[in-house]
Amino acid sequence: MTRLETRIVRVVLLVLLAAPGSTRAPAAAARKVDYNRDIRPILSDNCYACHGPDEKKRKAKLRLDTQDSALANRDVKPAITPRNLKQSGLWHRITTKDPDDLMPPAESHKKLSPHQIALLKQWIEEGATFKGHWSFTAPVMPAVPKVQSAKFKVQSPIDNFIAAKLAEKGPGNSPEASREILIRRVTFDLTGFPPTPAEVDAFLADKSPDAYERVVDRLLKSPRYGEHMARYWLDAARYGDTHGLHLDNERSIWPYRDWVVKAFNDNLPFDQFTVWQLAGDLLPNPTQEQLVATGFNRCNVTTSEGGSINEEFIFRYAVDRAETTAAVWMGLTAGCAVCHDHKFDPITSRDFYSLYSFFHSSADPAMDGNILLTAPILKLTSPEQQKKLDDFDAQLGAIDQRIKAALAKVTYTDPASVTSATPVKRIEAVWVDDDFPAGAKPGLNPDTPALTWVTGKDARVFAGNRAIQRTATGLAQDFFNGITAPFSVPAGGTFYVHAFLDPANPPKAIMVQFHTTTWSHRVVWGDPDAIEYGRKGTPEKQPLGALPKSGEWVRLEFPASKLSLAAGTKIDGVAFTQFGGTVTWDKLGVVAETDPRKDPTESLAVWLKENQGKALNNVPDDVKRLFRSVKPEDRKPAENQRLRDYYFEFVCNATKPAFATLHKEKDPVAKAREEFDKAIPATFIWKDLEKPRESFIMVRGQYNKPGERVVPNTPAFLPPLPKADTTNRLAFARWLVSPEHPLTARVTVNRVWQQFFGTGLVKTANDFGAQGMPPSHPELLDWLAVTFREQSWDTKRFVKMLVMSATYRQDSKATPKLLAADPENLLYGRGPRFRLDAEVIRDTALYVSGLLVPTMGGKGVRPYQPDNIWEPVAYSGSNTKTYKRDTGDALYRRSLYTFYKRTAPPPAMTTFDAPSREQFCVRRERSNTPLQALNLLNDIQYVEAARAFGQRMMKEGGATTGDRIAWAFRFATSRAPTKAELAVLYDTFFGQLASYKASPDAAKKLITFGDSKPDEALDPAELAAYTLVANMLLNLDEAVTKN
Repeated sequence: MTRLETRIVRVVLLVLLAAPGSTRAPAAAARKVDYNRDIRPILSDNCYACHGPDEKKRKAKLRLDTQDSALANRDVKPAITPRNLKQSGLWHRITTKDPDDLMPPAESHKKLSPHQIALLKQWIEEGATFKGHWSFTAPVMPAVPKVQSAKFKVQSPIDNFIAAKLAEKGPGNSPEASREILIRRVTFDLTGFPPTPAEVDAFLADKSPDAYERVVDRLLKSPRYGEHMARYWLDAARYGDTHGLHLDNERSIWPYRDWVVKAFNDNLPFDQFTVWQLAGDLLPNPTQEQLVATGFNRCNVTTSEGGSINEEFIFRYAVDRAETTAAVWMGLTAGCAVCHDHKFDPITSRDFYSLYSFFHSSADPAMDGNILLTAPILKLTSPEQQKKLDDFDAQLGAIDQRIKAALAKVTYTDPASVTSATPVKRIEAVWVDDDFPAGAKPGLNPDTPALTWVTGKDARVFAGNRAIQRTATGLAQDFFNGITAPFSVPAGGTFYVHAFLDPANPPKAIMVQFHTTTWSHRVVWGDPDAIEYGRKGTPEKQPLGALPKSGEWVRLEFPASKLSLAAGTKIDGVAFTQFGGTVTWDKLGVVAETDPRKDPTESLAVWLKENQGKALNNVPDDVKRLFRSVKPEDRKPAENQRLRDYYFEFVCNATKPAFATLHKEKDPVAKAREEFDKAIPATFIWKDLEKPRESFIMVRGQYNKPGERVVPNTPAFLPPLPKADTTNRLAFARWLVSPEHPLTARVTVNRVWQQFFGTGLVKTANDFGAQGMPPSHPELLDWLAVTFREQSWDTKRFVKMLVMSATYRQDSKATPKLLAADPENLLYGRGPRFRLDAEVIRDTALYVSGLLVPTMGGKGVRPYQPDNIWEPVAYSGSNTKTYKRDTGDALYRRSLYTFYKRTAPPPAMTTFDAPSREQFCVRRERSNTPLQALNLLNDIQYVEAARAFGQRMMKEGGATTGDRIAWAFRFATSRAPTKAELAVLYDTFFGQLASYKASPDAAKKLITFGDSKPDEALDPAELAAYTLVANMLLNLDEAVTKN
């Protein structure tokens, strides 16, 4: 039979099976009806919307999800009367010819099939037995079926359950897959990479009975196992490298990703894996790892958009965290109860908001600040790094002691306290000379070349030992801000700065800018239009005339009033700006005549009075608090002394010069410590507020409409929390993995089964409720759940059990018989076969090509990506507006480490159905589209990988063309090519070789795609031909499919 004929047979069979009135209804009716398997899905899908758990939407006061209501006496007759169709109102309403009485009503756009009506009829006639929903009762260990089958070599109890169901349904099973397919399948499933030809050869040569088991054990010990397993969990955790909303700026939470990898490699028991993530911070003396694990519920999307309402987003974050936790651990669609009681499951709004209240008191702010690290965070300091920090602190502490001693010796008479006339005083404050002030955060624009300080040895210097010099072709700046002690503008002050313009290369314009809370005070000399900042003729850009004379130092002066800088204004930054040319800057400061009795930089009393009640910027937090929040009469002696010390050290013109030497000694140490500390990674962690927020049922899911108050609790239809003094997240997390819990173990083993077999025993992995599909093998699911729990939640042991089973090891060939009986392979009569996930496809190309860089962990990397993916969805102020791809090794890291921007995820991954990670995903959709093939053929990373693979063919594949192509085919597919396949590839190679020899430029263009360079010793035309062969191999269905 041809492939086309096979497809026609498949379609005809499917049509016959789906046709109304087919033999399916009588066949189903011939066996005893099971409520959970047969009846609940019908009622849930067609009736619960109006006659289900949601009281507010319920019609006719009728519930069909509970036995008491369904069987209760009503005005005419009960909805259901066991064994009596005539006295069952439901039967009348689903079979009547009267369109006004027919159920479901026409406006619901639902209609029962003859098969469904037959099932309901049989159920009523058999006694209309109700059962609790299958997933809401704790699993118990079922008896393992006894199976006698010469065709099915049972390896574990899993196979007994599968074989029993296959025997019941009739299609039979498949033989064990070939050894090549087995090692390829299990290597992909446990590491995310294909086996090497050498690994295949070793397995084929090993004739021992435990050869396959030894392969499995080796793969489970590989660090690649943890990386591969982590990817599935990170989908569920909605892990991303950006905040996800508004600016979608970068966030630093990659240490959580790396912890997940380590947890799988270390085989952390799943119950601990659960507790650490949901409540690691509440464990006694939590370790660094346990705190990092709490990043699970900091992975949700956040915002800092202007106009956002704090209360709304605190509410939304808690909803997300509750919904995600319920889905990931319990398979519940709990989010459906945010606005009203769940329409299909017994989850009330009270249940949801009780669950929500576990997460409602998180200490993270409503607005993320668009910053890399939004508190609470944890610095991941190693013991060696802590020792270095301690050394810095010791140095700084010693200098602080000397500053403290100097402060104790200060003698000061406040001019405001002197009764005799005080003469007007001329003051000069030097703000920049030889270095930026203490605490300055320097910057430059553009970011190259680096800031250049020149000395008298290699350039002119006006004052001191060095000056700032820059040569530019366009706009350029050297600047700083954030200084420890901001400059204070004196009354009547005049600024000055010294500039030297190179006569051989003069600029078009020069500018000085001052930073208060913004960069909005500027003066410019030369062409004011050359520098685009600010509105000309305003304090934002005040033109002060022509450029100063070149070839000599010129003192430039300008009054503070020209820039609308009032007396007392704090300046914490200065920018030296130019357009083109070579400019040297030196000695910037301010001069003024002042009455010391009224000047805050001369009089402590004036300074204290002027700042009282103000929210000062750029001062230490404790000084800011004392001025803003503590009245003078309420200050303690120590607080008054703190203000005096700060004034003498940083503000008072008469005393602060005495501390300049100490600051020059301290500042480099403080800066070095800051830079060292900045390099230590940090991550988001969970922490609760000291005082918990009150939680309420939010009416209709609106953040500002609280209803009844609720306290942390679990859904009422599930087992209660154990009685304890504290009902907190730790108690909740332990409840999830308690023996009595009906869902966690089932949901978890189902997702792991889905990972290896393509489809879960419960196909709807995200919904174990009434709208979800019932398990195809309920006894097997319970056996797996109980086994997993009783084996101490050992994930590696569980995974090994799955891949050692005969069920997993079956051949995946879909025979006509198997296809007709079970087109979706829900009975598992054949091995798993489906397209590989996005990350695995890319990683495989890198791996076989030899380009893969196996470095583990660290910040997300930015490999190749088409232009203009980030830009259309980005705001101008976003630090992820423009995609700047990495170079070197970062281009070839495993896809797990690719930087994930939520609003524009990596297109090479989303093309192959990777999620955006904006919300949890426990089951990826799987599509097969032409775009995917085009991606594999033309995307630069696949073309480059093909060239590198082609290069490996020439250098490692053997001496002849046939050997090389066969070697590459085997690496790409884990099997030897047939003669026909080899002939096609052989002809392709020589056809392309002739073409590229005739077009050497085309050959050169093809083999120079990407950052990695081709081996210049290889013939370009030959390498180009091998590149296209490799490109074909990487695009084979067999290369991107798990067989």
